[in-house]
Amino acid sequence: MVRDALIVYTLPSCVQCTATKRALDTAGVPYVTVDLTVDKTAVDLVKELGHTQAPVVTVGGASWSGYRPDVIAVVAAARATTPGVRKFA
Repeated sequence: MVRDALIVYTLPSCVQCTATKRALDTAGVPYVTVDLTVDKTAVDLVKELGHTQAPVVTVGGASWSGYRPDVIAVVAAARATTPGVRKFA
């Protein structure tokens, strides 16, 4: 999970999406953003994962929805303490 790409599935004007991206930026965790309004395949994936609200964040085989600073802190700490994983600022 530590080296896996982190993907944030978002919606425009989504307060929790903005908060999630801001927290990831502050923690120095790199991520890719996918806009659910323009990517039908992404919508299907999010639904298959069982999520019904944005943002949905996936990393490795794990996923969560909503603004979860507790989970972001765990991901950031894991990436910061793993040898060979560079923390981006």
